[in-house]
Amino acid sequence: MLPSSIAILSPGLLGGSLALAARERMPGTEIRIWARREDSVSRVRSMGLADTASTDAAAIARGAEMALFCMPVGAMAEVAGRIVEAVSADAVITDVGSIKQPVVKQLEKIFLGKAQYMGSHPMAGSEQAGLDAARADLFEGALTILTPTDQTPRNAVDRIAHFWREMGCRIEETTPRAHDEAMALISHLPHLTAAALVRTVLREHPAALDWRGNGFLDSTRVASGPPAMWAEILVENREAMKKAIHAMIENLTEASKLLDADQTGGIEHFLAEAREARDRIKKRSTS
Repeated sequence: MLPSSIAILSPGLLGGSLALAARERMPGTEIRIWARREDSVSRVRSMGLADTASTDAAAIARGAEMALFCMPVGAMAEVAGRIVEAVSADAVITDVGSIKQPVVKQLEKIFLGKAQYMGSHPMAGSEQAGLDAARADLFEGALTILTPTDQTPRNAVDRIAHFWREMGCRIEETTPRAHDEAMALISHLPHLTAAALVRTVLREHPAALDWRGNGFLDSTRVASGPPAMWAEILVENREAMKKAIHAMIENLTEASKLLDADQTGGIEHFLAEAREARDRIKKRSTS
């Protein structure tokens, strides 16, 4: 059931990590990698990541049993257009984008009747980016969310799920819309909040950064992510993001009102509720 050949389109953090993981976990599988630039192709070859590497996307995708889109979400449709006539009708196509509605809408239309496409989102990134940050264990124990639609063949769902399990992932399924609404709250809002926290300190008291401890660094770690990539994600998921931002503002406003009223007990309850919820989440993730 595992593919005999995979085409990884764009060897950044996720694409490079997929190649490394596939080398370890799928030793009989041919790995093909497409990169936009020749220097990236040379880097892939020097690292021994692929059996074939090229800047010709169609050549890399032709004959592959599975293709994985690992570039920024805004570039996926353009690259899909390059390979759509090269892939076989029984090939399965997926992507690793952290937003799904616009990606699924575009790629499903492009590959309809040409190949079997379904969206994926492995929850396995970091604030680092690029091929040099890739590692073989990036997906070990990570959750991958699959977003089939009523146009997705069940066979494609099963094949793609099997692939991600082979990479070490746990699997959940949901709709593209439900995925994006959840990611706005648990992934995209934390990034924006971390950036806002750093900007607040810079504007209000920049010298305080010289006194920061590990708590500040832990709270703002994700703000080190690639700005261009994250700007694209936030804009593409704007409706869910605006709702999440307003919800955060309501929580901060509630805290401000409790402070105005000198409500020590109220603030303690506010903090305790969050602490208890986070402790439950942490316990579930380590059990």
